[in-house]
Amino acid sequence: MNNFTKEMINDYAEKLLFGLSEEECTTLLEEFDIINENMEIISNIAGISDVDPQSFPCEFTLTELREDIPEESLNIEDILANCDEKIDRVVEVPKVVG
Repeated sequence: MNNFTKEMINDYAEKLLFGLSEEECTTLLEEFDIINENMEIISNIAGISDVDPQSFPCEFTLTELREDIPEESLNIEDILANCDEKIDRVVEVPKVVG
């Protein structure tokens, strides 16, 4: 596998319009080395080339939605009659985030 170099990392970062510090570049190189090592381990598994790639880990079932049939809406005044506090046609709720 191709090994990444600092020049490659910096070139890619420049193309993506962000800069990397020397420490960040070194960290990325170490992470790419780990990824390359793991990919090498995976590619050396006996019979791996005979296994079909899995594209989705779970069984996928298509759920059909019901037909969209317009129905008559509830009266807003009847709905708001059940509210403790309201402002015009909006339900007022207590603030829960500080």
